[in-house]
Amino acid sequence: MSTLTLADARRVIAAAEIRADEIGQPMNIAVVDGGGNLVAHVRMDGGMLGSIDISINKAFTARAFEMSTKDLSDHSQPGDQFYGIHNSNQGRIMIFAGGIPISRDGSVIGAIGVSSGSGEQDQTVAEAGVGAL
Repeated sequence: MSTLTLADARRVIAAAEIRADEIGQPMNIAVVDGGGNLVAHVRMDGGMLGSIDISINKAFTARAFEMSTKDLSDHSQPGDQFYGIHNSNQGRIMIFAGGIPISRDGSVIGAIGVSSGSGEQDQTVAEAGVGAL
C-alpha cells in the first residue's frame, strides 16, 4: 500500500502555507499518512493554539472516512445519514471544512487538515496543499 511520505507532507504544507499567506490568515496545517498517523504539523506564526488539535483531527477524519470534512459536515446534519458521527472515535471526528483526503493512483494515501480561519479559508488552504501533489 502506498502512503504519504515526509517529503510529500512537506510539499503539501509548503503549498498550504503559501495560500494562507496569500489570504492573510495564519493556519495550523497537519498532514497524516495512510494510517491516519501524524506525519507533519506546522503552526504558522499567529495560528490559533486551539486549532492545533482541530487541524490534526480534521486530517484524521478526512483519512478515516476518505472524504472531505466539508462533505462529511453536509451529511451529518440532523436527519442526515451521518448525524452524530462527530461523537465517534473518542471525539476525534471533526465536521468543519478544512480536511481533505490525499490520493495517489486512486488510493487514499493520507490527508491534510487546516484550521484557524473561517471554514472557507481553511478549505481553500487545504485545497492548495492537496494540489501540491
